[in-house]
Amino acid sequence: MTTIEDVLATVPEPAGAAISVEAVRYEHDGTELEGVLAKDTAIGERRPGILIIHDWLGVGDHVTARATMLARLGYVAFAADIYGADVRPTPDEAPGIAGSFYGNLPLLRARAEAGLARLVADPHVDPEKVVVIGYCFGGSTALELARTGAQLAGAVSFHGGLIVHDPSDASAIRAKLLVLTGAADPVVPDETVHKWEDEMRGAPDVDWQLVSYSGAMHAFAVPGTNAPDHGAQYQAAADRRSWQAFQLFLDELFNEETVLA
Repeated sequence: MTTIEDVLATVPEPAGAAISVEAVRYEHDGTELEGVLAKDTAIGERRPGILIIHDWLGVGDHVTARATMLARLGYVAFAADIYGADVRPTPDEAPGIAGSFYGNLPLLRARAEAGLARLVADPHVDPEKVVVIGYCFGGSTALELARTGAQLAGAVSFHGGLIVHDPSDASAIRAKLLVLTGAADPVVPDETVHKWEDEMRGAPDVDWQLVSYSGAMHAFAVPGTNAPDHGAQYQAAADRRSWQAFQLFLDELFNEETVLA
């Protein structure tokens, strides 16, 4: 079975790098939060920043590994905390806690904005080059942050829920969007995908793309997930392909030499 360590090993630490991964305490409206900041301290200049939003289990090994991978690629990555510093739910507790935030989208967005503010406060981050990504619950949150009109170059959802808004606020989105979803995900069925696409079509200035991976269930990019009876299972091919799509997306955003056919 593929582990988080296996995925982390796919992005080796570059020679001469000095990767720092540390817990960071910060606050939102009186609630203490704890995220994870990763960067290569051997790089002196400002560089793009990646805000990572966790799945419904909260900040843990998975987003820490993803932040480390991105630091090894030269980005400053911050895994933000939506729940609170002392809230790290068990699998049985997670649906209720995540559901409380889905039921309070203004708070969900505000916590994401607090994470964004902490990321751009880092002196090594270029505030004009920031992307938010998220997994499952975090994918939904990344798209909700984009709907605030936040100054983001891009927003990426890995098997996130696609919340459709009526009335729509999609016209506020400034970021380019990349949605990576599973074609066999019962949490995000075709009907939901089509409704989300229709909402985006109603905001013609929004630049978006959606990729669907055959046979992939919910949480296809979270190693160790193995609950097919509940529609969630890790799939190595979809994980690899979605990470490659994400890298291409970043290249398009930040590499001025990239020319698209």
